[in-house]
Amino acid sequence: MFNEFNTHNLEQSEEILTTMLRKSRADIDTLLDNPNKTYSNFVTPYQLIAQDIEEFITPIFHLDSVKNSELTQKVYAQILPLISIYQTELSQNEYIYSAIKDIQDNDYTSLSIIQQKVIDNEIRDFKLGGCGLSDEKKEKLKQINLSLSELSKKFSQNLLDATNAFELILDNEKDIQGIPSNDLELAAFTDESSDARRYKFTLQMPSYIAYMTYGPNRDHRQTLYKAYTTRAPQNEKIIEKILKLKNEEAHILGFDNYAALSIEPKMATSQKEVIQFLEDLASKGKERSLEELQEVKDLAKKLDNLDDIQSYDMGYYSEKLKKEQYDIDQEYYRPYFEQQSVLRGFFDFLHNLFNITLKEVSTPSWDDKVNVYDIYVNNKIHSRIYMDLEARKDKRGGAWMNNWHNKYVDKSGKQILPTAYIVCNFPASTQTTPSLLRHDDVVTLFHEMGHALHHLLTQIDEPFVGGINGVAWDAVEFPSQFLEYFAYEAQVLKTFAKHYKTKEVLDDISIEKLKRAKNFQSSTAMIRQVEFALFDFKLHQELYNAQQMQTLLDDIRQKYAPLLPPSYNKFQNGFAHIFAGGYAAGYYSYKWAEVLSAHAFYKFLDKGVFDQELSNLYKDLILGQGGSQNMDQLFFQLIGEKPQVDSLLKIDGIIS
Repeated sequence: MFNEFNTHNLEQSEEILTTMLRKSRADIDTLLDNPNKTYSNFVTPYQLIAQDIEEFITPIFHLDSVKNSELTQKVYAQILPLISIYQTELSQNEYIYSAIKDIQDNDYTSLSIIQQKVIDNEIRDFKLGGCGLSDEKKEKLKQINLSLSELSKKFSQNLLDATNAFELILDNEKDIQGIPSNDLELAAFTDESSDARRYKFTLQMPSYIAYMTYGPNRDHRQTLYKAYTTRAPQNEKIIEKILKLKNEEAHILGFDNYAALSIEPKMATSQKEVIQFLEDLASKGKERSLEELQEVKDLAKKLDNLDDIQSYDMGYYSEKLKKEQYDIDQEYYRPYFEQQSVLRGFFDFLHNLFNITLKEVSTPSWDDKVNVYDIYVNNKIHSRIYMDLEARKDKRGGAWMNNWHNKYVDKSGKQILPTAYIVCNFPASTQTTPSLLRHDDVVTLFHEMGHALHHLLTQIDEPFVGGINGVAWDAVEFPSQFLEYFAYEAQVLKTFAKHYKTKEVLDDISIEKLKRAKNFQSSTAMIRQVEFALFDFKLHQELYNAQQMQTLLDDIRQKYAPLLPPSYNKFQNGFAHIFAGGYAAGYYSYKWAEVLSAHAFYKFLDKGVFDQELSNLYKDLILGQGGSQNMDQLFFQLIGEKPQVDSLLKIDGIIS
């Protein structure tokens, strides 16, 4: 039912994987030898072969992100070329492609809609992998894919190393005045040489955000900001290589640029549509974003006679402005969001919304602070989730979901159930202090669980289109962003927002303040995301060197950004989403999917947050069907109309 997570054979990973790949190649050859290929005797076992490989390598790649060490880096470097070459070989295998094409030509009408989707996706992906090209071009693609894998890994490792290398040590009490006690306790240490109490701030998110939001010393804020925005300068050369290789890959496959290749399997139908979508959002949000900036400037002038506000001032004065405008202090809420209490209440909310139950289980994981839960649907075990929520030094920054197992029936007839990991970087708990979350952290938890449930509540037994597999990349954020909206609803918050000492439930006035403050600087936030998305998409429409890339980013900022960052800001060197993740020419997906999520959430508000009929329909269609149908079809079945951009602008308070 579930495989246990273990790292006992980590050092033997290269040897084990080599043997597995040899067997996989032989098994595929055996499938190809059958002269009477059908879906059941070819496509189904072909999917199972892929599952075996994915289930073996996923924990290894995962470990390198959550328990990074010299050993995980070594093993990663050993297996990366093996799996890259194997996957490229498969994607270019004309015999597999022909076999699936024959099944499409001869048996398509006798297949289920879900099986047809598997076939359609595979044929599309084989074409994008290079089938039909000359051997010379296929070999070139193979080398490109291998190089891209290695460069992405190097980019990510450089970023992690740079993040861990920086420390800001403070010993003047004036420099920490106003910083919340919980953050100070995590930052405090005793200098062994002098027994003096000092404070260490780092580029790890909880620590960085604490000082940038509350740190009173402007020079120290600038020091932290500069260290953060100039991390990993060696990534500049890596980016140039990545862009050149992606551009070359696109041309080999017959596309004008990588942006055109990237959107081929997505919901968006053209490059023009993506650019117009982003520029439309920017034009509708720009005027209000300038007003939001002026409000911050006015407050900085009033409080500290500051005339030249900079990027490293924005978090500090924005927090003060939010408190002034909404009488809201993020630190007031943290005692109500103790991590374990939040989880318990969060699970109650999920039970109320989707009629699912999460029960903690004792099973091996990669760290003592990882919690593992089995998910039950209608009192029947359905899936398993691993939750690794606290920041630590050997863990990559940010938050994400990884899927491990898919839902399928294996070759022995045993039902395999889906599993996934959620990873966050919340404030770490200590022996004396629990992990107290900001409301932003709570929203992040909802977001990542939205991703996880999209995979874990699948009803599809075809692994290539079950869960998040086969979902268009610009729709994959829909369930995660959709679930975020519930983190502001009183009916939901009251299930878990309880003071960790007094057990008092967060009062209605405080909840209303959170809701009103939700759209604080929403135009600025939207413009920032559009800036990232336009930079990413345009970057992949032409071939840029480092200087041209900076000019492109500067031009976009000049046109849309309310506040220009300092010239030393090299944001692109840390843009892991597109250079070490799967978002190249696809970062626009966040805003694209937000339109879907906002429109769907309005439907829930109209019917009632816990409307059982609607939530069941959402669970069955959006979460249950995964990639077995196109998202535009599923969305229409759920809502009865096409998604509207104005839904997003309204929910963000940008238009009324």
